This record gives sequence, C-alpha cells and structure tokens, in this order.
Amino acid sequence: MTVQKLTSPAFNLRAVTRPNILLLEPYRCARDDYKTGILLDANENAYGPSIYTDAVASETETAGSVIRAELLAGLHRYPDPHQEDVKQLICNLRNEPSKNDASVKPLTPENLYVGVGSDECIDTVIRCFAAPGKEKLLSCPPTYGMYRVAAQVNDVEVVPINLDLEVPGFPVRTEAVIEALDKDPSINLVFLCSPGNPTASLVDPESVAKILAHPTWNGIVVVDEAYIDFSPPGSSLAPWVTKYDNLIVMQTLSKSFGMAGIRLGVSFASAPVARILNNVKAPYNISSMTSDLAMKALSPAGLANMHKKIAAIVEQRNRLLREFPKIPGVGNFIGGNASNFLLLQILDKPGGIPSSATALKLYESLAETKGVVIRYRGSEPGCTGGVRITVGTEKENDVLLEKVAETLAAIYGE
Repeated sequence: MTVQKLTSPAFNLRAVTRPNILLLEPYRCARDDYKTGILLDANENAYGPSIYTDAVASETETAGSVIRAELLAGLHRYPDPHQEDVKQLICNLRNEPSKNDASVKPLTPENLYVGVGSDECIDTVIRCFAAPGKEKLLSCPPTYGMYRVAAQVNDVEVVPINLDLEVPGFPVRTEAVIEALDKDPSINLVFLCSPGNPTASLVDPESVAKILAHPTWNGIVVVDEAYIDFSPPGSSLAPWVTKYDNLIVMQTLSKSFGMAGIRLGVSFASAPVARILNNVKAPYNISSMTSDLAMKALSPAGLANMHKKIAAIVEQRNRLLREFPKIPGVGNFIGGNASNFLLLQILDKPGGIPSSATALKLYESLAETKGVVIRYRGSEPGCTGGVRITVGTEKENDVLLEKVAETLAAIYGE
C-alpha cells in the first residue's frame, strides 16, 4: 500500500532551518562509538554512585521499595521549581573549604542556578550573555567540545585562543586572552575548563583573577569545574563569585558523585547573575527524582561515601602514573593529574615519537578486540599521539594495563 504524503509542495526543510544549525557538527560523546566493555572513555566515576554502598546493595529490595514508594506517591505533582533544599546542601559543601578566607562571603541559594547537567548550564549562560550573530565566546583549546557546539546552536562565534601547547600542563596564555579581549569588544564570554578536559590540569587562579580584573572589558568569565573534587582540597573557585560579579563557576554531580545518570549541573554566580540565569530556565527543569537522589548524594552519608571513592580513584590514578611509563610505546603524560583521567601520548615505536595514527589504532584495537574503551584525542591541538584514559577500578586497571601492553606489542609487530 502506498501512503500519500500530505506535505505542502512548498515545504523546504533547508530553507526553514537556521543557517547556523545546518552547518552544525554535533558533539560526539563517548557512547557514540562503543557502548560495551570496560568503559574508560567518558570520565565517569568507575566506583559508582556516592549513594550506592555495599550496605545498600545488600538491602536493595527493601531500600529500593521505600525509595520507589516515596517517589511514586508524589509524581502527580510538578517538582520544586526553585530547588532551595538542594541548593543549600551544595552551598554547605562549597563553603566548607573557604571558612578561613575573609575575602569571600558564604554562598547561599541566591548564588545558584541548577540545570540538566553542565550542558544546560553552558547553553543557558550563552543564551543570556551573548547575542546571536553579534557577540562572541572565547575558549582555550584543547577543551570541552560542548562549548563550541552550544555556541553554534546559539549562533555565537567562537574565538579560539589555544592553551600553551609548548609547556607541560597546558597553562592558559593569559596575556593572549587579554590581548584578544582588547582587540575585540564583541567577546562577551570567556570559557575556561579547570581541571581541563582533556588536559586534566588546573587553571592558575592568578590567570583567572587577571582576566576578571580587566579594566575595560565588559564580559563574564566562566570556569568549568566538572572534575574539581579530584583536585587538591581548596582548588575550587566557587566561593570567588561572592567577590567577583563577572564570574560564573560550573560544577556537576556527574563526576565525583558518580551521578551522571541524574543530570544535575550547577552554576555559582553573584546573586544578580544567578537571578538572570534562573529567570530564563524552564519552570520545572529539575525532576523530583533527580532532586531526591541529589539530596541523598549530598547528605552526610553520601558525602562520606563520595570522599571514600575519590580516595580510591586518586590511589588508582597514582598507580597508572607509575605503571604506564613501563609499557614500551607509551610516551609522556602531557596533561596534569588533577582529575579522574589522564592524557598520555602513544609513540610510533618504543622510544620513538608521538603518533596520532598509532594512538588511533590502539584506541580502535582495544575497543574492538580487547573490550577496553578509552578516548582518542590525537586530533586536538597539542595532543599529537594523545589518548585520554579514565581512571578505573583496581580490577579494571589490571585489565587496562595488560591489554594496552599487549595491543601495542601487536601493533609494533605488524
């Protein structure tokens, strides 16, 4: 049977689609290529959610029934549009390290916007503070690809100022950023990733302070701290939003809390900036189930479990830092070690030079024949031969190290 199309002959999809959307190259997430195996490609918390413990696992049926009953009883109601309770717990967490710093005031829920993961936070900031087709966003590659995608969706041009590709750790080229702001007053936003993705390096706070204090630039600096809890204590700049009106600091429950599945992102900002962000969000953007699980993750028991799992990840990170250099064909760690992943180079041969072709072959061979999935980053600026590897559990890292050595030996023997 032939179904007759009823579409008007005048309809032209390309003509009704915004030109910037037609040109869009969508963000490729880690799950686009491989979905099974030992997944060390998406910087997830390999030790699982902070609210999931051995005790919870042993009482899954009872505890799960209680949680389900509580949630199901209220699902006919819209969720809290303001999420004050969740916001207060987040403030409590980030206020703790800054109690002895007289230059900052305590964070309050008025300093917060919460979104559906950091991605909604990124999109909301761009929609609020960069006019489509007129104003621009500055980013520092190599960096998180969603800044570029979100900017293009919003018809905002991206001005790239590469990190210092010649210095270990990829520091921000602060003077180059300031020079770009001097030359182009249409740049409204500066996005910095700290720890960087894929660099795993913290941004020097002095660099951030210098950009924030630019005497003639009228714009906002956004510091994305998705991985901040894997860094040394006191590394977060979130408390700074109480003394810098032009600073936004983004965080998430996806990484250190192991709660990527609930999609909860956070933006810290001065009260006036946070008010603008909250004014444009959808009324009920955070679901009741997300809110309930976030409250459990931010409870004393959840926080204790989160810190315990971070300690295990840091221990395994240090192990990978020791063991990878022993594998023939593995080159330098070219990023930092302030996150739950590492960026390292793969060589064209043992003792040779960094090779993106070999790194890509390793990535594909591991996933397709060994069941181990890492992330190829060799096409990023300054990342020749680069692969990004999430820190796994002890057992996962046992397999990882064995299979990387085995696969590289096979590649070099071809």
